[in-house]
Amino acid sequence: MPEKDYEDIPGTFVFDADRSREGYHLNQFCISLRLQKNRDEFNADEEKYLDKYPMTAEQRDAVLKRDWNRLLALGGNIYYTSKLAANDGINFQNLAGLMTGMGVEKYREMMLHGGRPIDGNRYKTEWGDED
Repeated sequence: MPEKDYEDIPGTFVFDADRSREGYHLNQFCISLRLQKNRDEFNADEEKYLDKYPMTAEQRDAVLKRDWNRLLALGGNIYYTSKLAANDGINFQNLAGLMTGMGVEKYREMMLHGGRPIDGNRYKTEWGDED
């Protein structure tokens, strides 16, 4: 049984107080990219720029690999991590396509046709293979 009821929502990382604390430095890095001077510095030497933020090794690795879903699992806020995506020329719709594994066009088509069906997607326990 999950520690929190909402941990049973498949494909979702709820950004709660615990995740906020865990991702504080990661999110501070991401939001710093709202300024051009910071984007320029980050793009010139990503690893050196990341040294300014005391992230975990796992968070740092997720940034460098642009592992979008892992960033959320490690406390990233989608609105902040999207600043990193924007720095890479990825808009929010395209980011969602990447994060779902569907790709941009399939994701767009799904959303234009009402989104994902809820059957089998409301709770992980509906899948039968989750603890």
